[in-house]
Amino acid sequence: MKSTLIFLIFVVAVLALLSVISGRRIPPPPIPLDSNHIALNDVKVCLDCHGAEKKAPMKKTHPPKKECLKCHKVKDEGMNTKKDGT
Repeated sequence: MKSTLIFLIFVVAVLALLSVISGRRIPPPPIPLDSNHIALNDVKVCLDCHGAEKKAPMKKTHPPKKECLKCHKVKDEGMNTKKDGT
C-alpha cells in the first residue's frame, strides 16, 4: 500500500511538472504594420533594429536569435487582403 501511494505521488508530480513546462506560453508579439516593418522579408532586416546594441535590441533571454519569422507573424489589422496582396 505504501509503495502504491509513493508511486501515485510520483505520477502526480511528473504530470504537474509536464503541465508547467509544456505549455502556457505567452505568444510572441506580432510584427506591426508600420513603415519600419513593411518591407520585412529577411532576418537581417530584423537585426538592423533588434540586434545587439541597436535601437530596439532583443533581450538576452530571447530564444533563437536568427529565426524571427518562425514565431513573430504580421499583425492582423482586420484587412481583407489575400496572401498575394490583392
